[in-house]
Amino acid sequence: MIGFEPKIIGFLCNWCSYEGADAAGRARKAYPAGLRVVRVMCSGRVDSQFILEAFKEGADGVMILGCHPGDCHYKEGNLQMLKRYVILKRVLSQFGIEEDRLKLDWISAGEGDKFVKIVCEMTERMRQLGPLPR
Repeated sequence: MIGFEPKIIGFLCNWCSYEGADAAGRARKAYPAGLRVVRVMCSGRVDSQFILEAFKEGADGVMILGCHPGDCHYKEGNLQMLKRYVILKRVLSQFGIEEDRLKLDWISAGEGDKFVKIVCEMTERMRQLGPLPR
């Protein structure tokens, strides 16, 4: 869709993913401006209700970015999010929301390039899907 700039909400864990985003910023890496970051202490703290609310309030896509498995500062928070993510994908499809509109990935503090790549890929996928019908 030409001219469509998707609004993406990104829940980033404080310890790894947010630092990865910060590393991208310090390195002056450009990424799409449609990302709105919500800093959380752990990806495991992202409640399913937050994601559903983000879609309800106008997000075209939602990303949850956490520490790599085994690196979670709260031991298993990211693995708990992974379990919730699998269920959420099924729930979203029942609401008529394409599964690709929700993404979970792992980014460490030193992976600024990976952060930019994931945000660019998500933005491009949202452009292909178009705005979320309301």
